[in-house]
Amino acid sequence: MRHTTVIIGAGPAGLSAAYELTTQGIQPVVLEQADKVGGIARTEVYKDYRFDIGGHRFFSRDQGVQHLWQQMLGSDFLTVPRLSRISYDGHLLHYPLEFSNALSNLGVVESTRIVLSYLKARLWPHRKENTFEHWVTNRLGRRLYESFFRPYTEKVWGIPCTEIEADWAAQRIQGLSLRTALANALFGAGTADTLISEFQYPVLGPGMMWERFREVVESLGAEVRLRTKVVQLEMQRHRVETVVARRDQNEVKIAGEHYISSMPLNELLAAISPPPPEDVLEAARRLRYRAFVLVGLIVDRADLFPDHWIYVHNPDVRVGRLQNFKNWSAAMVPDQGKTSLGLEYFCDEGDETWAMPGRQLIDLATAELARLGLADSGQVVGGVVFRQPKAYPVYDRGYRERLQVIQRYLATVDNLQTIGRSGTHRYNNMDHSMLSGIAAARKLLAPATEPAP
Repeated sequence: MRHTTVIIGAGPAGLSAAYELTTQGIQPVVLEQADKVGGIARTEVYKDYRFDIGGHRFFSRDQGVQHLWQQMLGSDFLTVPRLSRISYDGHLLHYPLEFSNALSNLGVVESTRIVLSYLKARLWPHRKENTFEHWVTNRLGRRLYESFFRPYTEKVWGIPCTEIEADWAAQRIQGLSLRTALANALFGAGTADTLISEFQYPVLGPGMMWERFREVVESLGAEVRLRTKVVQLEMQRHRVETVVARRDQNEVKIAGEHYISSMPLNELLAAISPPPPEDVLEAARRLRYRAFVLVGLIVDRADLFPDHWIYVHNPDVRVGRLQNFKNWSAAMVPDQGKTSLGLEYFCDEGDETWAMPGRQLIDLATAELARLGLADSGQVVGGVVFRQPKAYPVYDRGYRERLQVIQRYLATVDNLQTIGRSGTHRYNNMDHSMLSGIAAARKLLAPATEPAP
């Protein structure tokens, strides 16, 4: 059987592409290597406790995406007032900045130093913003960068901020400056996405959204195959003719007219047969990804702290961020007398943290939770570990040049489009990934829907 469209990956991008196609009468086959849909936006379950892998706010300035989310879940789509803070030097500072909170925690002297450092940066900025360090220092000043942004950013990425391209900051924290933060603190004037005061969230976690997408596209004729890993793309004359997919120990060939892929680019290029030119393969091999381990803890206390998540800037602990799932939605926790947390440890696949046994990771997370003063170790009554490979594409020095080599090659493949965070090596939010999938589907639909001249 030859399918009209084969979609690789059942995350937000792939399922959005499938949805767009099925609403226009095309029934794609969707191949997903995991045992559930959603990708990094899935929800895992342990003893009826639900764990969000990554922490997913549903917020979009695209009204079409916002409407689609609401259409999918209706009353199961909650509106949640946001509260997140930064753990720094024994203090919890509100994020976005609240003037009185920052002043009371940092003190007048340190707050004055931060403002003076900011004024210096405005008077004598870096002329060329080549790195993350340059970009943030120009907008926030050296002191705030050194205190807040550098420790956390290097914990997340595992490389110095001087090796991170400035366009990562421009993409992820656009619109943020000390002037913006102060205006938001004093007058409620903030407009950047990083400063929003509320967001929406599925009552049973983000995976609920993508399970619903799967139900809808399957009801419209699409086929979603889980535990099906694409291992090869067979090409002839600049076209993908078939993909070879493996499920359990069995391999199957799937033929299609069009292909849409959200596979990580390094895996995609390595799977193409005959192989692309060596410079393309080398560029793909040198793309980097950051992984993380989520340690879920069940704590025998009804309430711990009011935040949805806390960014942990403290250098004396390895954890990077904590999530409190009950505060996202009470239904995430089956026993309201307990609290479930997710402690995120950013790492590289195969490194010490990634390879650490589950019991050891749970013990580490329990000890660090106590060290941060958020719960006593004796109150932790259960734990579970989830490992997430290739969570974040790394914007290290030279990645753009490598990506351009890959994109030039992919432009020669007539019937293959790449979408989503991994498929474009771009640190997208969910709505951006969805829009890339929708755009790919519409590109396929365009010849059939354009009116005759």
